[in-house]
Amino acid sequence: MDAPLAAAPRPTAADATSGGPKPHPDEHLPELRREPGRRRSFAALSIGAVGVVFGDIGTSPLYALREALAHSRPVGPPHLAVLGVVSLILWTLTLIVTVKYVLVLMRADNNGEGGAVALMNLAQRALGRPAFPVFLLGILGVSLFYADGVITPAFSVLSAVEGLNGAPHLGEILGPRVVMVAGAILLALFLAQGRGAGRMGALFGPIMTVWFLTLAALGVWHLKDDFSVLRAINPLWAIRFLLRNGFVGFIILGAVFLAVTGAEALYADMGQFGRRPIRAAWVGLVFPCLALNYLGQGALVLEHPGARFSPFFDMAPHALYWPILILATTAAVIASQAVITGAFSMTRQAVQLGLLPRIEIRRTSETQSGQIFVPAVNGMMITGVLLLLGIFQNSHRFASAYGVAVTGTMFISTLVTVVVARRLWRWNWLQVAALFTPIACVDAVFLTSNLLKIAEGAWLPLIFGGGLVLVMWTWSRGVRILTEKTRSDSLPIVELIEMLASRPPHRAPGTAMFLTANPDLAPVALMHNLKHNKVLHERNVLLTIETAETPRVAEDDRVVIETIAPEFKRVTLRYGFMESPNVPKTLAHCKRMGLKFDIMSTSFFLGRRTLVSDERSGMPPWQDHLFIFLMRNAASPIDFFKIPPGRVVELGAQVTV
Repeated sequence: MDAPLAAAPRPTAADATSGGPKPHPDEHLPELRREPGRRRSFAALSIGAVGVVFGDIGTSPLYALREALAHSRPVGPPHLAVLGVVSLILWTLTLIVTVKYVLVLMRADNNGEGGAVALMNLAQRALGRPAFPVFLLGILGVSLFYADGVITPAFSVLSAVEGLNGAPHLGEILGPRVVMVAGAILLALFLAQGRGAGRMGALFGPIMTVWFLTLAALGVWHLKDDFSVLRAINPLWAIRFLLRNGFVGFIILGAVFLAVTGAEALYADMGQFGRRPIRAAWVGLVFPCLALNYLGQGALVLEHPGARFSPFFDMAPHALYWPILILATTAAVIASQAVITGAFSMTRQAVQLGLLPRIEIRRTSETQSGQIFVPAVNGMMITGVLLLLGIFQNSHRFASAYGVAVTGTMFISTLVTVVVARRLWRWNWLQVAALFTPIACVDAVFLTSNLLKIAEGAWLPLIFGGGLVLVMWTWSRGVRILTEKTRSDSLPIVELIEMLASRPPHRAPGTAMFLTANPDLAPVALMHNLKHNKVLHERNVLLTIETAETPRVAEDDRVVIETIAPEFKRVTLRYGFMESPNVPKTLAHCKRMGLKFDIMSTSFFLGRRTLVSDERSGMPPWQDHLFIFLMRNAASPIDFFKIPPGRVVELGAQVTV
C-alpha cells in the first residue's frame, strides 16, 4: 500500500453534502405528538441520555459544594459563603450548560454529530479549506478530552467510595482502604470493556434516573433545615461573595466549575440520542434535581456548619446511608463508563481523520456500530487511572487537577463555534460578538482560575494533553511529508498505461487490487510487481479509501467506479469519520455497479515501506524518530480494513523521511 494509506486513512476535501442533505436525527420528532409509539421512543431516548450523557455532571454533587466551601474564607456574615457558593453553582449551571450548550452549541451539529472532532470538521467545511488554527484547536480539544477521560473515572469513583469513611458499622474497617476499593472497582470496569457495554448500557438510564430523583429527594428533605438558602437563586449573592473574597473568590471559581464537569457530553453525545431528547432530559429532570440537591446541601450547612466537610453524605439518613452509598458508587461507575466509551469513539474518529496511526478497533456488537473496544486506549486509560489513584490518594487532591482539561475543552469549543457561526450560519460580526463574547469571557475566567492550581495538580492534564498534541501533530506532519515525497517519486497512472500499451507485459488471470492513497499515481506495489514479477493481471483496480468530512456516508454514495483503461479501473470507497471501514463488505456493492469479481480469487497488493530518518525531511531528528516509531507500531492495514489475509501480497521499499 502507498505510504500515506499505510499510515492512516487521509482526510479528503470530499464534498460533505454528497448525496444531498442528510436528515437530522431530530427531524422526525414533531410527529411524536401524534404517535404513541414514537412518544415512547422519545421517552426512551431521553432516559438513555440521562444515563450516558449526564453521568459525569450527575456525580458532581458528591464533591462540588464541598470543594468550593473548603477554599472559602470567613469574610463577612457566616451565611455569605454558603449562599454565595450555592448561587455561583446554580448560575454556572444555568450559563454554561443551559445557555452555552443546550441553547447555542448544540446547534453546531455535523450531520447530527457533535464533539471536538465533528466541530473541527464543521469549521473546516465552513471555511471551505483546511485552516491550521482550526486544526490546532481541534487536536488540542481532542487531547484535553483524553486527559479528562483519564481523570474522570478515578475522581468520580474515589469521591463516591470515600463515603465509606462515614458509613455505619463497616466505616472504621473500610475507610482506610478507600483507595484500594476504588482501584478494584475501576480495574474490574476496565477489564470488562472487551465484552462490550451494550447490556450494561440498557440499565444506565433507569439507574441514573433513580439517582437524580434521589438527589432531588435529599435536597427537598433538607430544605427545611434553613429555607433562607432559597435566597441563593438571586445572582446578587454570587456577585457579593466574589467581591467580598477578592482574589480568593477568583480561585474558588475553579472549585465551583466542578459542578459542570461533564457538560461537554451534552454536545459530544448529540449524535447518539438527538438534540431534543438531550434538551428535554436536562430541562425536565437533570437540572431541577441538581439545583434542588445543591440548595439542600446549602441548607444543611447553614444549619450545621460542620457538615461543610462532607455535605452530600451528611444529607443521607442513617437508615438509608448504605443504599445511597451504593447508588452513588454505581452512578460514578456509569459516569466512568460513559467517558471510556467516549474515548473509544474519539479514537476511531481521530484514526479515520489521520490524526492518529491506525489502531486495533474491535466491534463488540453485531447490530450496534457504536459498540467498539480499543484495547490500546483501554490499557492506556487503566494504567493512567491507577497511577493517578496512587499519586493523589484522595478526592480533595484530585479536585485541583480535574477542572483544567474540561475548561480548556470548553474554551476551545467556543472559539471554533465562532468560526461556524460566522461562516456557516452567516451571522454578522455584531451578532457573533454579542453572543460569544460573554460566553468566551466566562470560559476564560474559569480556565484561568483552574490554571492557578497548576502547582496543586493541574499540571498533570496539561502534560498529558501536551504529549498527545505532540503525537498527533507529528503524525499529521509526517504523513503530509510522506505524501509529498510519494507524489514526487511516483509516475502518473495514465503515463504508465501508455507505456504498458507499447510494451505489453505477461498477463496473469484474475483481478488485482492495489490500495493507494492517490489514485492518479501508479501505486508502488504495482510498480514493484511489474519490475520484479514482470506480470500484469487481466483486471486491475486502483482502490482508494477516503474519509469524508461527515460522520457517516450514505450507502448510495459509498462506492465510485471509474474506467481509466480497458484493463484498469479506479474504485473509491468513502466512509464517514464515525464509521469503521470494511472493504470486503463494501466491495460487494461493486457487483451491482458492473464490476464483477470473486473476492476469494482476487489479490490485494499493498505497498509496505521501511522508513529511515532524513535530516532534510522538514522535521527535526527527534520528530522523525517519533514518526517512524508510530508508523512501525500502527495496526496492520489488513486487519484495519478487514481484508482477507490469505489474499494479500505485500511489496516493500525503503524510504527516507
